[in-house]
Amino acid sequence: MEEIEVPLEKVTEDMHEHAHHASESWVMRVAICSAFLAALAAVAAMLAGHHSNEAMIDQLRASDQWGYYQAKGVKSAVLASRLELLQALGKPVAEEQKQKLAEYKKEQEEISERAKEKEAESAKHLSTHQILARAVTFFQVAIAIGAIAVLSRRRSFFHVSLLFGFCGLGFFIAAFVIP
Repeated sequence: MEEIEVPLEKVTEDMHEHAHHASESWVMRVAICSAFLAALAAVAAMLAGHHSNEAMIDQLRASDQWGYYQAKGVKSAVLASRLELLQALGKPVAEEQKQKLAEYKKEQEEISERAKEKEAESAKHLSTHQILARAVTFFQVAIAIGAIAVLSRRRSFFHVSLLFGFCGLGFFIAAFVIP
């Protein structure tokens, strides 16, 4: 999976430039908040990418385990057919082969457990990725609305920007709190 990109560098630079030349003090607060939100967005994007990659790796490992499970199943089916054929022909069946059949079944159960564990880990990483991706989105929207506030000289947009920023922060924190 690709890492989430935060394409707001130009917007942040423009806001800082406006803030430098502005006579209103709230414009500087918008610029500082936007810089802080941009940093949070970058960290959230990096972590979202990491969790996306981990989800994929764990899913691949689960698939490997399921393939191994199927291979053991094929071996078990071949051996079971062989034992049935020997019995049908009235030939003796070695106890060691019956034990091997039971061993295959036991191994399949263990392999199945490991595969399910990897699938659960993958789902957890994917869930964390999705929460962090939402955080990145809210941070980006907050930065964009902050830019609109500076360009239009409307404080109400700054307050809306802060609201989106806090929502993004909520998702960012939730990614680490929610199991």
